[in-house]
Amino acid sequence: MPTSATGNAGPAPCPRRPARGFTLLELMVVLAIVGMASATVVLALRDSAQTQIDREAQRLVAVLEAARAESRATGVRLEWRATPTGFEIRQGSLVRAQRWETPELQAASEAPVPLGPEPVIGPQTIRLSNRENADSRRWITSDGLRAFQVTNSPPQGPTP
Repeated sequence: MPTSATGNAGPAPCPRRPARGFTLLELMVVLAIVGMASATVVLALRDSAQTQIDREAQRLVAVLEAARAESRATGVRLEWRATPTGFEIRQGSLVRAQRWETPELQAASEAPVPLGPEPVIGPQTIRLSNRENADSRRWITSDGLRAFQVTNSPPQGPTP
């Protein structure tokens, strides 16, 4: 049995310091709150019809310009046509069909859109709209010489 020296009462008791940091329970509660808040934000930020149609319009412009460049490079006539679920690029009897990423989207044009091989193709207009939201519309236009572009309003003159 240890004995203490004269005048030594043993180890001095440590003053109790307040605990630092967080308990596991506190951290779990905070993480649960952050998770619920994140889920709420994700659901609130779903793609609107306007965002979807903007994205599809930009995609269509890229496809049209790529097909136009291909037609001019190969000297083969290509045409763009709308279908109920998307669109197709025709090269004679060869058809390259693509679907819209947004099923509610529909496209219309007065006639098939020629994409070449001539450098000047004449003015072209394609209207994109959302079947469920009639206010969501975009027009893809070209004057026949410049590249296709997305506009918020129809061009001057008749539209499809």
